[in-house]
This record gives sequence, C-alpha cells and structure tokens, in this order.
Amino acid sequence: MKRENKQQMVYRKLKARIIERAYVPGQRLVIDQIARELHTSSIPVREAIRQLEAERLIVYKRNVGPVVAEVNESDYSDTLRVLAVLEGYAAALSASRFPADKLVQLKQHNQRMEEALEDFNMIAYSQLNAGFHRILSEPCGNVYLFESIKDTWNRMDSIRGTGSTLYSLRVKESIQEHAQMIHLLESGGDEQELEMLVRMHKIRTAEDFERRRQNQLERKNKMTP
Repeated sequence: MKRENKQQMVYRKLKARIIERAYVPGQRLVIDQIARELHTSSIPVREAIRQLEAERLIVYKRNVGPVVAEVNESDYSDTLRVLAVLEGYAAALSASRFPADKLVQLKQHNQRMEEALEDFNMIAYSQLNAGFHRILSEPCGNVYLFESIKDTWNRMDSIRGTGSTLYSLRVKESIQEHAQMIHLLESGGDEQELEMLVRMHKIRTAEDFERRRQNQLERKNKMTP
C-alpha cells in the first residue's frame, strides 16, 4: 500500500470531518490550529484546504478565511440527478464483468437493508444503501468514472449527513429496485436496460425528495399568518 504524504493525510482527515459533520456548514477552519492537531506545518493544511475548495466542500470568506461550505436543499436533488447519470453508466460497464462474489455482497446488503427498515434503523439503512451502490459501480473498469462517482457520493454525504434519510414509501421501493438490478446482473440482462434502471432509481429518489420538500414548504406557508 502506497504511503500517503502529509498533504494527503490532512486532506483525508479534513474531508472525513466535513462528511461526518464534525465540522458543520459555516464553521471557520483555523489553519494553525489544525496544523497543531495533526502534528504538521501549515503548508499541507493550506494545500488540503485548496483541494477541498475545488470540491466545493470549503469556501473562502473575506476577512474570515476558510469555512465549511453552506449547502441548500436544492443541492441534494441536483447532485442526485448527476449521480443518476454516472451510476447508470458505471452499472452498464460493470454488467458484463460483474464478479460473482460482489453479486453475493449485493444480495447481502439488500437483505440487511430490509432488516434495518423493519427495525426502523434509518442510519443502518442509509449506510447499507451507500454500500450497495459502491459495490454496484466499482467493477466498471473506468478509473476516472469511479473516482467521479466517489467524489459525488462525498458531496452527497456533506449535504445530508450519513443516515439522514427520511422515511417514506420510497425506501421500500428502493429495496425492490435493488432486487431488479441484482436479477438483471444474474440473468445477463441487457446493459442498456440496467443503465436505465439504475438511472431511474436515483431520479425517482430525487423526485420523492422534491415532493416531500414542496409539501413541507406548503404546510409551513399555511401555518404562517
């Protein structure tokens, strides 16, 4: 395994803190303090922050410095729709080379998602769902595509936080659609059919989120005098 340098180490740790909400949106990042915490100089910290700024996870504010980027709910839907295209294409590329052991992993994840839903454990459900899609996309054979998907997953995590999935009928539908994906992979189904299934799977989730968001806004407006 290749040893990471200081800049890579700082980048990895800062990104994890943002995704896991140890650093919350709007929080100022003090470079000297981070350098002391991570036992390094300020240079690797500045380089890592520049990289995270390019990923839109950090922004610079005048007279303040680097802060964790604020996000809005429309980012979730927009990012999810982009992910629909990327994951759909990755699934199509993976179809003809999908390893048998990963197919077993998909089944296990989907089964455990059902169990998590029965226990109303939405944190576990969300983590298993993310794992399912990582397993589905990884064998695509296109390194840049998979890296782009991972970056988009991280963007999603920074927006919503792990486990923040809200319960709706959509969560049950997702499990059923996962089963359809598994069936297509097992039966050697058409690659284009699989791509469209995976793409629509994500788009339906975005549409469900948008409907619930609109309903919440309408209820809020009705309650406002």
